[in-house]
Amino acid sequence: MTTRALYPAVAALLIATAVPLAAAPVPAPAPLAAIDADVERARREFEIPGVSVAVVKDGRVVLAKGYGVRRQGAPAAVDADTLFAIASNAKAFTAAALGLLVEDGKLAWDDPVTRHLPSFQMYDPYVSREMTIRDLLTHRSGLGLGEGDLLYFPPSTFTRREIVEKVRFLKPATSFRSRYAYDNILYIVAGEVVAAASGQTWEAFVRDRILRPLGMNDTVPNPSALPASANAATPHAPVEGVVRTVAPDDADNIAAAGGILSSARDMARWATALLQAARSAAAAGPLTPRLVRELWTAHTIMPITDQPAPLAALTPRFLSYGLGFNLRDYRGRKLVTHTGGLSGMVSRVALVPEENLAVVVLTNQESGGGRDAIAYRVLDAFLGAPPTDWIPAFKEAARLGDEQARSVEAGHRAARVTTSRPSLALTGYAGRYRDAWYGEAAIAVEGDRLVLRFSRSPSLTGDLEHWHYDTFVARWRDRTVPDAFVTFALRPDAAIDHMKMEAFSPAADFSYDYQDLLFTPVRKD
Repeated sequence: MTTRALYPAVAALLIATAVPLAAAPVPAPAPLAAIDADVERARREFEIPGVSVAVVKDGRVVLAKGYGVRRQGAPAAVDADTLFAIASNAKAFTAAALGLLVEDGKLAWDDPVTRHLPSFQMYDPYVSREMTIRDLLTHRSGLGLGEGDLLYFPPSTFTRREIVEKVRFLKPATSFRSRYAYDNILYIVAGEVVAAASGQTWEAFVRDRILRPLGMNDTVPNPSALPASANAATPHAPVEGVVRTVAPDDADNIAAAGGILSSARDMARWATALLQAARSAAAAGPLTPRLVRELWTAHTIMPITDQPAPLAALTPRFLSYGLGFNLRDYRGRKLVTHTGGLSGMVSRVALVPEENLAVVVLTNQESGGGRDAIAYRVLDAFLGAPPTDWIPAFKEAARLGDEQARSVEAGHRAARVTTSRPSLALTGYAGRYRDAWYGEAAIAVEGDRLVLRFSRSPSLTGDLEHWHYDTFVARWRDRTVPDAFVTFALRPDAAIDHMKMEAFSPAADFSYDYQDLLFTPVRKD
């Protein structure tokens, strides 16, 4: 499909109608002056090298500021224009792009997906026929949590088209539209719908119809377009207990679900436009009130689960998913929010429409607690809430989560039968294996051990350590990837019937959906 750039006259018109923003932040009001030190304290307490924060209040940017450094151990400081991966906060841009195409008359929210992508299929033919554009964005497809994420996370060589074709092999976990379960893969499909309906690539459409009109000129819609000289943060993560730099995710194939890189200042422009469109009868740049209402309308009820005791005050009274946004309450107001996470970076965007308030927090470390301690501290300041020190609350919640994970891991070790041996010689497990949706993996004997390699995911190369019986543990050579159990089932003739996997620790991110794989041996020719 060819990419069509906007004609120069049209592009000039869009830039001229960009949402107006103050050229620089106005002087910070008293609430922000009081919390500046808390942002810095949260950064240090959670070992986050760099943070960038923006606050929009009543149509003005009252804070756009960086804290710390772009890379641990290096002097370059984070500022309001430093680029961070916003990860799943990109989903709102994909939803908005589809909304613009609805307003253009090129599709409708309740069009079947197959009207625009004729080859699209789900596992169930009924769902393939009934799946609508809206369904792609609302996490109610019947897929399990994060199902299929191993196609692109950790980074893979699968193209967007290949990923879309593989959706048909993902077995549903529940019936269609019956239950909420967060997924990424259908947002990739949504990005391909944008391309099919517009005649442009997803990133070209988002750039021309959203980013440029809003003046988000530093924002990069896909990682491969990031200039080497860019003012960009380096990702960091705890690796075996020590925070260090990690490789940025090559997220081009999931750009529509999580590939955008942006800055606090640019995200303030996005938030300003959303709030303006939500609170008036006039459009804010490309965003119309009707479009924003659709994005912020509850489409899928989300279950409310108990929060860890230190965070009990954050338990919502209502919780739902719109189109690219979570919808909930906070301190008696409607909160429109979303988080994002990729390797070494997490972010949050939070908007309180009735207060004309938005908060953006971008970080270059995988600390959701540090990110949210900052976000809720800023929200409280502007909502006039009693001061709450969220830093110890989120640290204690993290400690409890780590303790629970260690308990599960200890249980695995206690149940291990150390006197057992594999049923087969190592060569008996070696060979090529195929999973219906992922594709191929191979196991080879190298020296005195087995080595597992996924064919399209460079980071999924691991040494298999015997655990007990016919179960091994994949110790991935990329130590940012969580270990996984690998269990073989044998047929009566002692040949391998299949191989299944599951995460060793519950602390593993849900996107490592090892449990959804079912590898069977590839017959030797």
